[in-house]
Amino acid sequence: MIILVAAALAAAAPAADACPEVITPDAEICRAIHAQAAGDSAAAAQAFEQAAVASSDKDPATARMWAAAGNMWIAVAQYGKASLALDKALALPGLEAEQRGEALLDRARAAEALGDLKTARDKLSLAAESAGDDPFYWYFSAAVAIREGDKAVAQSAIGKALTLAPDDAMILFEAGHVAQFNGDDARAKDYWTRASAADPAGTVGKAARDAIALLAAPPAPPPAAKRP
Repeated sequence: MIILVAAALAAAAPAADACPEVITPDAEICRAIHAQAAGDSAAAAQAFEQAAVASSDKDPATARMWAAAGNMWIAVAQYGKASLALDKALALPGLEAEQRGEALLDRARAAEALGDLKTARDKLSLAAESAGDDPFYWYFSAAVAIREGDKAVAQSAIGKALTLAPDDAMILFEAGHVAQFNGDDARAKDYWTRASAADPAGTVGKAARDAIALLAAPPAPPPAAKRP
């Protein structure tokens, strides 16, 4: 999932092929946008952070720079760095409505990846008002609920995700996990079959087919008893 604040920052940056060789917020944002376009999320994160450091905390754009940095750190699985950047973004003025919701959701993603399920759920709760129309919000809430062992929340959340995006392969794939978590293997297979059909050549489709194969596989025999 890509946070929306980078687009707002890009509008203020000079053209990517004309980034000045100086340390100013605009120059760093220019380099960040250039790196992001080139697929170098780590370099983009670093440049967004440098832009934020060079800016005033009173400038609303500074929070958006930290939020963009956090999102880019998540893209390269640097969840500790993402958490720090997103905490700085959320502590400053500048993120409003959907932007704040997306930053809270990213903070929840970083926390879940670090095994901090309490923080993940707390941030999801805060994001609900502004991110509740995002199917990914409910998809991720369901995934966290599985790790929390909460069958009711997992079922409710994936139901809302399916209502918002009934044909999304990733959401169908997660719906299969929720069904299996709730003990309904037949429904899990149905969701995974639909996920495979929705993404026949992609990674989600392959994962869905692998999940179906595991579901159909016979249980492993118990280990042989060791001789005394």
